[in-house]
Amino acid sequence: MAMSNNGGGVGVLLQQKEKVDQSTLLLPVTTYRKASSNMFISKEKEEDMLIWMFKFAPRKKLGMLLLCFVSIAVTLWILYVGKGEEVTQEFSPIWSVGFMTNSTVESSGYSPASVDEMKTQEFNHSLANDEMKITINNDKRITAQPPPLAPIYFTGYALLPGNPCEKFTLPPPPADKKRTGPRPCPVCYLPVEEAIALMPKSPSYSPVVKNLTYIREENSTRSEFGGSVFGGYPSLKQRLESYDIKESMAVHCGFVKGEKPGRNTGFDIDNSDLVDMDQCRGVLVASAIFGAYDLIQQPKNISDFSKKNACFFMFVDEQTERFLKSSSDLDDNKRIGLWRIVVVHNLPYTDPRRNGKVALLFHKEMHDNHVFQVPKLLLHRLFPNVQYSLWVDGKLELVVDPYQILERFLWRKNASFAISRHYRRFDVFVEADANKAAAKYDNASIDFQVDFYKREGLTPYSEAKLPITSDVPEGCVVIREHIPISNLFTCLWFNEVDRFTSRDQISFSTVRDKIMSKTNWTLNMFWDCERRNFVVQVLHFLLHLHLLPTLFLNVSIYFFSSSLFDVFRDDAILNAAFANPTFVKNL
Repeated sequence: MAMSNNGGGVGVLLQQKEKVDQSTLLLPVTTYRKASSNMFISKEKEEDMLIWMFKFAPRKKLGMLLLCFVSIAVTLWILYVGKGEEVTQEFSPIWSVGFMTNSTVESSGYSPASVDEMKTQEFNHSLANDEMKITINNDKRITAQPPPLAPIYFTGYALLPGNPCEKFTLPPPPADKKRTGPRPCPVCYLPVEEAIALMPKSPSYSPVVKNLTYIREENSTRSEFGGSVFGGYPSLKQRLESYDIKESMAVHCGFVKGEKPGRNTGFDIDNSDLVDMDQCRGVLVASAIFGAYDLIQQPKNISDFSKKNACFFMFVDEQTERFLKSSSDLDDNKRIGLWRIVVVHNLPYTDPRRNGKVALLFHKEMHDNHVFQVPKLLLHRLFPNVQYSLWVDGKLELVVDPYQILERFLWRKNASFAISRHYRRFDVFVEADANKAAAKYDNASIDFQVDFYKREGLTPYSEAKLPITSDVPEGCVVIREHIPISNLFTCLWFNEVDRFTSRDQISFSTVRDKIMSKTNWTLNMFWDCERRNFVVQVLHFLLHLHLLPTLFLNVSIYFFSSSLFDVFRDDAILNAAFANPTFVKNL
C-alpha cells in the first residue's frame, strides 16, 4: 500500500515536472496570459505541499526534492510575469530606425492601435560616432528605414591599355632658329565621343569645405586697406579668417549688395539674361570683351553635341554693344554665332585696370590687363547651376571642343582646377619686376603688394616647392569644376585682386599655397604650350580698323620708347610683327 502510494506520488510529480518543463521551453515564443485569481495557490494547498515534500525527505529522495524546489521557483516566476498585459504569439514589431551623426533624431513607427493601448520600448545604441534609435510598436508588419547613403564622388580613371594617350609624352621643341619664343605643342586629346562618355556622373570631392556662403554688405564702410563697393571692405582679420578652412564658411566674393549677382550689385545684367544664365547647366564656355577692343572670335571644331548642350556666353559692355549693333553682327536673339551676348551695365570699377582690358595705345595710361576679373573669377556666382566652366580671354579663339579640353586637363588628371603656367617666368618676384618694367600697374602698388606677401612668408620659387612647378600662371584660360573648394579658391583670389592690384599673377600663388597648407587640395598647372594648342591669340592691332587714327597717333608717340617694347616682349606675335620691316612701314 505504501509502495503504491509512493509510486503514485512519484508519477504525479513526474507528470507535473513534464508539464512545467514544456511550459518553460515554450515560454519565449508562446502566449503569455494575465494572472487571474484562480492561478494563486491557497494557504491550505501550500501546507499540503510542504507535508508532501517532507514525506520524501526520510527516504532520501533528495534529487526529487530539489526538482520540486525548481518547479516551485518556475511556477512563482510564471505567476509574477503573468500579471502583465496579454501578448499574443502573432506579435510582430515595426522598427523605425534613424541614423545621424553627432545628433539625436527622433523617429517613430506607425501602428493601427490606439495611442492609449500602444506601448513602446526604445533602444538607444551607440555605434562609433553614429547614434541609432529604434522604436518598436505592436503591429503585424515590420518596416525598416535604412541609413542614408554616403555621398558618391568622382575619383578619376585610367585610360585603357593601348590607348594612344596612355603613354603620350611631349616631343622636344623643333630646332627652328628663326622662330623663338612660345609656341604650341602637341596634345593628345581623346575623340569627342569618348570624352563626352567619360564626363563624371558625380562631383569631385571637396576637401574640408562643404558649405560655402557669401557675405552681403548693404552698408559697407570704406577701409584703409583696399577693397571696393562691389567686393566689400573685408578687414585684415576677416582676410585671415577666410584662410582658416572649415567645413562651413562665409566669405566675401563680390556682389556684396543687391538681391543676387547681376541685380543691383554693380556689374548689372538684364533679367532676361539672368534667366538664361540660370538655365545653363553642365558645361559653360565664357569670355568677355570691353571697350570694343577685341572682335568676337567664333569657336572652331566644336561638335554638334557641344553646340546643343554646352553654353557659350560672351559678356560685353555698352560701348561694345553699340559697336556690334553698328556692324550688324548682333541679331535679335542676342547671339553672334555660338555666343550668347550678355550686356553688362553699371560697371563696378572706375579704375580701368580693374574693370578689364584697356588698350595700351588707346588709353592715357599704359596697361596690359587683358582679363575682366569679375566674370573670369566669379563664374560660379553668375552661373549657379553650372558644373564645369572654361574661361577664355576675349583675345583668344577656341579651336578645340570644350569636352575634349575638360577630359584632358581636369577629368584625366582628377583635378577640379587647371591653369597653364607662364611660359617663361615661374617666380612671383620676377613677375612683379616684369610688371613694373612694362608699366602694367603703378610701381608703388606692386611693391606694396609684394612686400605684404613677403612679410607673410612668400619666398622666391625653388625646387623645394616641388611637385609645384611654378608660382606664376598664364591667366588667360581657366578650366575648373564648380565645387566648394575651387569656388573658395577663386573667391579668395578675387579678394586679393580687389584689395591689392589687378595683376592676378602676383596673388595667385599666395592664395593657392594658403589653401593647400590647410587641405589636401591640388590643382593642375599644365604647360603653356599645351594651352596654345587649343586657343589661338588674335593680334589686336589688326582688328580695329575703326580705331586706326588713334593707333597711328599713339604709335608715333610710343613706338620707339623702351617701355613699349617691355610691354610687348611677352607677346610672340607682336614681337614677330614689329621685327618685320614691312609691317612697320605699313603702320
